[in-house]
Amino acid sequence: MRRADRLLRVIQVLRRHRRPVTGRRMAEELEVSLRTLYRDIADLITDGVPIRGEAGVGYVLGEGYDLPPLMFKADELEAIMLGLSWVQRRGDKALQRAAHDVVGKIGVVLPASMRASLFDAPLLTPPGFAVVEDSVDVSLLRSAMRAQNKVLISYQNEQGGQTARVMWPIAISYFDVQRLIVAWCELRQGFRHFRTDRISEMRVLEEKYREPRLKLLARWKKDREAEDYRSHS
Repeated sequence: MRRADRLLRVIQVLRRHRRPVTGRRMAEELEVSLRTLYRDIADLITDGVPIRGEAGVGYVLGEGYDLPPLMFKADELEAIMLGLSWVQRRGDKALQRAAHDVVGKIGVVLPASMRASLFDAPLLTPPGFAVVEDSVDVSLLRSAMRAQNKVLISYQNEQGGQTARVMWPIAISYFDVQRLIVAWCELRQGFRHFRTDRISEMRVLEEKYREPRLKLLARWKKDREAEDYRSHS
């Protein structure tokens, strides 16, 4: 591997992590010696890359540093196009428009030699199933999650009964056919999943969650793992 390519990969490894990454872990991923890894990090810092940390503790990439899209490799462009293609078929309407816009923005800045890797990527997402239409604007739910606002909904259960719920939306699962809101439900005092096609009315409230969204999401994941363990034990 050329040294320039190796240095870019060091930056890419750091970009994937929010917490410090040990030199040994990076060296194993890059398949280089620990000594080479430390030398590469020192060279990057000398070149002005904002890497913080030290040997034996770990390293993080400072905020505000980024690589231009011109540095994408063919595999990375194909991965991007595969994901965007899925969103164009399965995302809510606002996300579908955003995916089209992203393809256009990336295509404009790519050199001509790399555009085929994006626009002619040999990876397909199946047309498959008909997506169940949402009854509400899912983009508003995504905005509520970013701002950590509570949401009042009118929800229809499997038996057709309607209930009013105040939920704290923390994530959206995009399945092939439908979308599912992961939320803390004030009525049930627990995590619940709400299908977007069964929400007949929705109003984003000004009141905020009492607990950070990421902390709630971590609790939900822990509960799911415990439930999976019980079901398989």
